[in-house]
Amino acid sequence: MTERSSSAGRRGRPPGTSARELEVIALRLFTERGFHETTVDDIASTAGVSRRTFFRYYESKADVLWNEFDAEVETIRKLLADASAALPVLAAVREAVLAANHYRAEDVPELRMRMHLLSTVTELGASSAVHYDAWERAISAYVGERIGQPADSLYPLAVGRVVLAACRAAYERWSARADADLTVYLDAALQAVADGFADSSLTTEPEPSGT
Repeated sequence: MTERSSSAGRRGRPPGTSARELEVIALRLFTERGFHETTVDDIASTAGVSRRTFFRYYESKADVLWNEFDAEVETIRKLLADASAALPVLAAVREAVLAANHYRAEDVPELRMRMHLLSTVTELGASSAVHYDAWERAISAYVGERIGQPADSLYPLAVGRVVLAACRAAYERWSARADADLTVYLDAALQAVADGFADSSLTTEPEPSGT
């Protein structure tokens, strides 16, 4: 499936080129040149791959910015499918969300660039609802299965939306402080949700380990 160069003059997909590498290149070009000014050909050329190879990974250049997010959704689905039935519902959700996230403080500059693009490019902002909905539905589907109710009934929907809102709040605060791994903030936010936002949970903001 991998394109290989049969001669010095024929460009194929270099070994190791991945969706993640295309994502990093695209993000840099979008930031330097502008989203609308950057073409798929620009991204492919900079990566040293063909246009056809680009479309093996993504349906459009807008999809590039959601690569990591969509992968996270799939990881959460798989983790929840394997979660122990002995765990309380919200505990299982919390474990899956924390396990699926890998962002560290040093990733914040890249993610700030992504957030800037999503907030300033109308086309990208409009597409965010689809991706957030998929994340929410991954949670709701699990909750519905656990409690024996349809995924679109009251409690599965409520849990999905509350958990997504808590995670988005954690993400925004983490990106503003850039002082710890994202999981530190996710853990605190989801624990507060599980505790019903009891006063005892609403104390101080999380601190990075070692402080």
